[in-house]
Amino acid sequence: MNKLPLISCFFAVLFAAAVALSTASAETKKTVTPPQGKPEKAVFAGGCFWCMEAPFDGLPGVVSVTSGYIGGNKKNPTYKEVSAGGTGHAEAVQIVYDPAKISYEKLLTVFWHNIDPTVKDRQFCDSGDQYRSAIFYTTEEQQRSALQSKKALEKNKPFREPIVTEISQAGEFYPDEEYHQGYYKKNPIRYKYYRNGCGRDKRLKELWGNAAGH
Repeated sequence: MNKLPLISCFFAVLFAAAVALSTASAETKKTVTPPQGKPEKAVFAGGCFWCMEAPFDGLPGVVSVTSGYIGGNKKNPTYKEVSAGGTGHAEAVQIVYDPAKISYEKLLTVFWHNIDPTVKDRQFCDSGDQYRSAIFYTTEEQQRSALQSKKALEKNKPFREPIVTEISQAGEFYPDEEYHQGYYKKNPIRYKYYRNGCGRDKRLKELWGNAAGH
């Protein structure tokens, strides 16, 4: 009996199986996406929230940036009420981020370089506790990281003045009206005029040099 046809058939089957396995492996590689972490929230206050959206918006790993209010006792405050003072709330931004792509420590670095941490109840041309600089931690881990970053900054700061930025536990965050969300993109000319007129970039440059935010 001639065994050559059987042998050829056997190897043909093996070859077909190998091709199928290779194809399946390639398809698996195409469809597998990198693992993502559970979204977390970070809340920072640095004066006018218009100016605090831009530094975080677009960072790899940042899912969203929302302007709003935190730190006071009044429920559902309005922009007019907070701006007038007396609510205890600070203008702030709430950042939803993927910790697998960007660390909380990185967000802290961006925060520090976009504020003046040397003044109390004021940021640049805006005065009042509604414009204070603050880190509102949402977890004990965030609290530790915030305190460590402040301690490291106090040791290595490029300026002489003491750091007075508040570090507090986050309470309820109240998003502001849609009109203020992404203001720097919706009204770029007014935004730049305000930012320049407020002396924000000039002061940041004085404090942080080339590391200053924008």
